[in-house]
Amino acid sequence: MKNIIEVRDVKTLFDDRVIHNKISLSVPKGSIYGLLGPSGCGKTTLLREMVMLQKFNGGEIEILGHNLNNISYEEAMLLRREWGVLFQSGALFSSLNLRENIALPLVEYTDLSQAMIKEIVEFKISIVGLKSEDANLYPSQISGGMKKKAALARALAMDPKLLFLDEPTSGLDPISAREFDALILKLRSLLNLTIVMVSHDLQSVYDTLDKVAVLDNKSVVYEGDLKNILNVENEFIRTFFKGMK
Repeated sequence: MKNIIEVRDVKTLFDDRVIHNKISLSVPKGSIYGLLGPSGCGKTTLLREMVMLQKFNGGEIEILGHNLNNISYEEAMLLRREWGVLFQSGALFSSLNLRENIALPLVEYTDLSQAMIKEIVEFKISIVGLKSEDANLYPSQISGGMKKKAALARALAMDPKLLFLDEPTSGLDPISAREFDALILKLRSLLNLTIVMVSHDLQSVYDTLDKVAVLDNKSVVYEGDLKNILNVENEFIRTFFKGMK
């Protein structure tokens, strides 16, 4: 399978307001793919449509060979196990410690023993760069960077093929943001992931992305790698990539 995600002529309406007007893009297997664009252009909306948290009004989205237009409930439940999602805020459950947060998908969706779940959680905690003793802490007791790492560990709990990241470096200081970028690159190689990422972080865009789609004026105004992006006549692209070498 060359492309792991295909979006074809997707149309999205909020009441009478058009958010996406027949947008199309394709995400190659093994790539880190960025969704860029001005605030309000529908980047996160498209991400939510891809992970079946929101319905679209026309066109098709195909993920891992499954067409979301005519997928059954049972197929959808199985497909959701093939991806992990890191929400912008982390979305950790405040009443659970980090170990319990990361274990939650395994407890809910598998029949694994407690011992096996504990072993998996320990591994996920270590690969995102947290210490084993951090597992006993609650979200209110940790920094923003640690919250992102814990939420990432939870997103990876079910060994997904696909990872969706919504503004993964937002709210982080510059050093933590660059550490997180390096972690994403490491995990892509280690776990053979395909990653779709919404970002406003220019340095993160430079450092991590293989391919981008720029959404603006309800459509995709550019899709491709970064080296050709400045050839596009678009105000957002010109402003966002100002000073790009």
